[in-house]
Amino acid sequence: MISKPDFIERMNFYTRRGIRFLFIIDYEMEFPVVLKLSELNGFCIKYFIDGVKNYNDNISNIFNKKELNIQKHPISFEVYKKAFNNVALNQKNGNSYLLNLTFKTPIEINFGLEEIFYKSSSRYKLYFKDEENEFVLFSPETFINITEGKIFTYPIKGTIDANIPCAEEILLNDKKEKAEHLTVVDLLRNDLNIVCKDVKVNRFCFTYKIKTNFGELLQMVSEIEGRVKPNLMYRLGDILFNMLPAGSICGAPKRQTLEIIKETELYKRGYYTGVFGIYDGKNLKSSVMIRFIEKKGDDCFYRSGGGITVYSDAKKEYDEMVEKIYVPIY
Repeated sequence: MISKPDFIERMNFYTRRGIRFLFIIDYEMEFPVVLKLSELNGFCIKYFIDGVKNYNDNISNIFNKKELNIQKHPISFEVYKKAFNNVALNQKNGNSYLLNLTFKTPIEINFGLEEIFYKSSSRYKLYFKDEENEFVLFSPETFINITEGKIFTYPIKGTIDANIPCAEEILLNDKKEKAEHLTVVDLLRNDLNIVCKDVKVNRFCFTYKIKTNFGELLQMVSEIEGRVKPNLMYRLGDILFNMLPAGSICGAPKRQTLEIIKETELYKRGYYTGVFGIYDGKNLKSSVMIRFIEKKGDDCFYRSGGGITVYSDAKKEYDEMVEKIYVPIY
């Protein structure tokens, strides 16, 4: 692990030289990791990034076949509501109009984290273990993709149980969910404008399904595009750190909202809600590190949360936080 300035310079250097690398950046940007793909054999890191992977599929066959069993032990609604009320007060005072509030939930699960990595299904997966950290994630959310001088980002905001009758219509017409999504799209447009020209929204508020161990969820997504500014074409480190933390997992306005998160959540997020990705020598693919399980000693914790706006209902937000505790193993 290296310092933030050294990380940026190393990533910029690798980009200029066309060197292929993997990067993992924590939410607080205190312990970033960047490794040449040729160096990964000495590390306990496995990844699947939109079809690109560094493992053999047959490895999953070494694990015993069994049915997934996960027990959740979430914080009480009273504890959640105290944090929610602090966010609501700040929003009433105009300090924030979207804030992603998260908590860690103790869980009991009959799969090891590496086993979860191999057996889960997701567009983005990562298993990481070192002397201090062990975590696995199976994220549906793209952070940024860069190809041929263009950046694409796909913010996700808005979730509903796909089995509810008329689920898509309900989601797309939900005042709170639509306001939340519109806010994060505007925030990501602003973030892209820092590093891009000609920023535009290609698709607004479309939906797609993701599978979980208890059914399907429907999520609301948009696609935003921009052209990388010429002076940043080979400076991926600068691009990333100008856009972090990812707007979809903090809120808006970003600077004030980050301070409210710090005073409300009362713990560091670490790698949860950070970003990870791969550069293949020409193109970059990356994901937001959500749907995240970490292991501390013998205990496992699932990190989850959701966006709070002035339209939010505390009980509904609490239920959504618990509902997002799932593993995509079917």
